[in-house]
Amino acid sequence: MGNRDRLLDGAKQCLYEKGYTRTTARDIATAAGTSLAAIGYHFGSTEALLNEALYAAVGEWGDELGRAFAAGARGQDPAGRFTAIWTELIETLPAHRPLWTTQFEVLGQVDRMPEIREFMARAQRQGRAALAGLFAGDEPLDERTAQLLGTVHQALLAGVMAQWLMDPEGAPSATDLADGLRLLADRLSGPATPA
Repeated sequence: MGNRDRLLDGAKQCLYEKGYTRTTARDIATAAGTSLAAIGYHFGSTEALLNEALYAAVGEWGDELGRAFAAGARGQDPAGRFTAIWTELIETLPAHRPLWTTQFEVLGQVDRMPEIREFMARAQRQGRAALAGLFAGDEPLDERTAQLLGTVHQALLAGVMAQWLMDPEGAPSATDLADGLRLLADRLSGPATPA
């Protein structure tokens, strides 16, 4: 493994242990077993290295999740697929807690970090499409339907992650989500009340 790869691994380790804003160049160099100068040589700056490490960590999680979900939800009806996928997702949260805390930390800084903001916006758009396809199974979706379904699942994902980070025992289960969405759909499809 070369210095560049060691630096990326060291930066990911620091992101998980210290978060984005508390990680220094010295922390990364120490974790990677390289010199401080290697950061500038391979990445140009500590921020560029941290950004690259964050992109890699999010991508690795997305790939891992996609494989697990695709295998676990095959052949089920929409309700069964919803519950199976959300159960799997919620079960992954403890192992990836450091990544979620780092993402929420960075979220609070996006106005000062245009490169991260652009990455996160791009990741959201890709995530919506991936989530829609995952939950649709073999059902073909037109672009508008995929966007709407992906947006709802993404909103649920961010909300579940936030609730789980603050209160894992009180966070919703997959069944809670399904039941809550059924209640909401029933209320939305009922008669409109006069204003």
